[in-house]
Amino acid sequence: MNDQSCALLMRAENIRLSVLDQSPIRQGGTPADALSETIRLAQYAEQLGYHRYWLAEHHGTPSLAGASPEIMVTRVAAATNSIRVGSGGVMLSHYSPYKVAENFQLLETMFPGRIDLGIGRAPGSDQRTNQALAYGSQIGIEYFPNKIADLAAFQHDTLTADHSFAGVKATPATTGHPPLWLLGSSDYSAAYAAHFGNAFSFAHFITAHGGDMIVKAYRDQFKPSDMLREPKANLGVFILCADTEEQARRLASSRELARLWRDRGRTVPLPPVEEAMAYEYTDAERRHLMHYRDRNIIGTPEQVREQLVELSTRYGLDEFVVLTICYDFADRVRSYALLAEAFDLKPQN
Repeated sequence: MNDQSCALLMRAENIRLSVLDQSPIRQGGTPADALSETIRLAQYAEQLGYHRYWLAEHHGTPSLAGASPEIMVTRVAAATNSIRVGSGGVMLSHYSPYKVAENFQLLETMFPGRIDLGIGRAPGSDQRTNQALAYGSQIGIEYFPNKIADLAAFQHDTLTADHSFAGVKATPATTGHPPLWLLGSSDYSAAYAAHFGNAFSFAHFITAHGGDMIVKAYRDQFKPSDMLREPKANLGVFILCADTEEQARRLASSRELARLWRDRGRTVPLPPVEEAMAYEYTDAERRHLMHYRDRNIIGTPEQVREQLVELSTRYGLDEFVVLTICYDFADRVRSYALLAEAFDLKPQN
């Protein structure tokens, strides 16, 4: 084995894998099915040796059931024993930082040392649904940086004396605090995370190009905080792993067709593979799909492992938060199992 192969092997051995779950709903299934599968998948992920399990937030869509990550964090943490559980993430632009701080201090009280607080600035919805979420509030997205600062201050009881909410304390009081992660796919999110001294999770599955430079800028601009002394980052990636590349791409066809329909204004549950494979794409639609394929890692365990090691080297990161969506739940579990085997994950205590 040459020096380069040894270096790649050592990097692969140091890679940590986690899960991002959007609770996808398939045609013929129900939201209750999707949420039940989220619980089961979290239990499998813990048994396989995944490090974190993050729950996403989406609103007003019939294809994703995860509208409230706080509730799902509670349910997943209660159904597991050791895996870290968190939001991936709470869309803070919609909510009161004080309420979010209290929700996660309550979670930390119930599941000490296992909770992550991931926040984002994207709406997680269409424009009208976004307006419904903000009903009664005059605070716009331009206040998002203020909300980040206030959330951390409520978490750690560090509001300044001249703050309008000075003296207000988030309860219940906790001895520990969930780590604060800022999730994003742009240099804006990276800049906020660096400025406030937060951990940063870059969504490669949303924006594949230029992400390595965004993560580098986060590291270069990072300002130590009471929460985090050094920059800390991971990468959110879409992966579909199967025994053969042909099978993996076949399974991926359901999500590809669903994404195409969504971009055409048709938001429906995930179609079955047979329907997706039979769909007759136009040349324009095929070109449109290529935009998404650049963000996805699809193939055999060996192919996926090679691409993740390359991303780990390029980004200088050792943790990936893996999103996997396909029509059949058994295929989804199989994908995570093959990936865990490829990286020789070990179950946690």
